[in-house]
Amino acid sequence: MRILITNDDGIYSPGIAALAKVALKFGEVRVVAPDVEQSSMGHAVTHSRPLSYKKSPIEFEGIEAYRVNGTPADCVALGTHLWTKTDVVLSGINMGPNLGNGMWHSGTLAAAKQAVLLGIKGIALSTPVGKTEPDFEALAPFVEESLELLLDRPGLSLFNVNFPEKPKGMRWTRQSVRLYDGTIVPGTDPLGRKHYWFTVTPLEPADEGTDRWAVENDYVSITPLRLDLTNEEELKSMLEKEGTEYPIAK
Repeated sequence: MRILITNDDGIYSPGIAALAKVALKFGEVRVVAPDVEQSSMGHAVTHSRPLSYKKSPIEFEGIEAYRVNGTPADCVALGTHLWTKTDVVLSGINMGPNLGNGMWHSGTLAAAKQAVLLGIKGIALSTPVGKTEPDFEALAPFVEESLELLLDRPGLSLFNVNFPEKPKGMRWTRQSVRLYDGTIVPGTDPLGRKHYWFTVTPLEPADEGTDRWAVENDYVSITPLRLDLTNEEELKSMLEKEGTEYPIAK
């Protein structure tokens, strides 16, 4: 099995090294990651300038590794072009969770989505980070168990996996969809110039069975996703209302 690994934290992140180490148990591994942090980049792609890649300045214990002057999605597009017949793309392990509404702007998940757009299985992996670096050695058995479960699943699939700090089990989950209070926090830099931070605060608790609920209760959350964002119920309602296969939007 040929496994391409990327992330949005950049080539220097300890999370990508931890993932590559576990992935070696499942096949041939290559790392292609951004040369700088690209967190919350979403599914941005570079089209106004050429991309380039260089050998990684850090070693990955016998794994070929390269850095790209682009986004996570760029890394997948370029990596799969340079390394043909890639079987799966792993993205992570992200330093910070990608749960609920965070999926919309996650560069980690975007890399996995880009893989699926190219006809390759994509798996995004993330874990919360606090005042200290995550204990990737302690998480390794759960990362391995997750990959054992997902890599052999047939078909073109997209999965979002989140590890709590100290997992006690694993759960299949759905995306937590909650309303948030978007807050702008003003500040001043050392030169007296104004700047602003954007943050969000959940307005309601997570529903049981969702990704956020699982991680909050110390379970590894595995959420199967799809690229089709169609609101099937709304579309069905319009079809029934118009009585035709191709309703006129009003």
